[in-house]
Amino acid sequence: MTPRTKEQNEEIRLRRLVQIRKAAADVFLDKGMALEIRDVAAQAGLGYGTVYHYYSNKGDLLHDVLWVAMERAGAWLGEQDGGHGGRLRAQVVRLLEEWADDHGLYLLYKLAGDGFRLLPEARAVPLADAFRREVLLPFAAALSGEPPSSGGAAPGRRPFGGSLPEELVRRAEMLLAALAGCASLSLRRGTLRQDAENIVQIVHLRSEKNDYFEIAERN
Repeated sequence: MTPRTKEQNEEIRLRRLVQIRKAAADVFLDKGMALEIRDVAAQAGLGYGTVYHYYSNKGDLLHDVLWVAMERAGAWLGEQDGGHGGRLRAQVVRLLEEWADDHGLYLLYKLAGDGFRLLPEARAVPLADAFRREVLLPFAAALSGEPPSSGGAAPGRRPFGGSLPEELVRRAEMLLAALAGCASLSLRRGTLRQDAENIVQIVHLRSEKNDYFEIAERN
């Protein structure tokens, strides 16, 4: 048998990491911090030793799940759907659909709504700071009706001008926490993608200054 190349070994390593992190997110949603490495191995269909080779403890595993999710946490805010600045309501529906497919991303938002307090402070604080920068502030800017800048931002960032009232940032935080809470049951049932529109209507998102969160008030 021909030995694998370095490139092939690296491809296998990366594939295994994705497989393990996906399984870890699924198990965490079911068991929380009571999850064990053996639970993740069973969910991933891998041997305990294989998973342990990559992650010897659940703290490091959860840490990686959350930071990998952070890399795409604000992507939905950059997706436009016509009109000036796009319709934020459609973007929020898209976020829920992404949660349906990516439980690690949902887990990030769910834990963010609680300030990442399940994690040690040394790990919680950087995550909270990054989430505020990548998600809360851009979302608050969108709620204020401020259109996105045409350029000049680093990749993955949504720039906006000036400072935002902290009250508006808190509103953005509460809206996202409400969405995560409403999405939990549908996520467990496997119907989140189908239920996304209804969840947005239940939360009844609105904007006082624009139609980003325009909700049709009809049955």
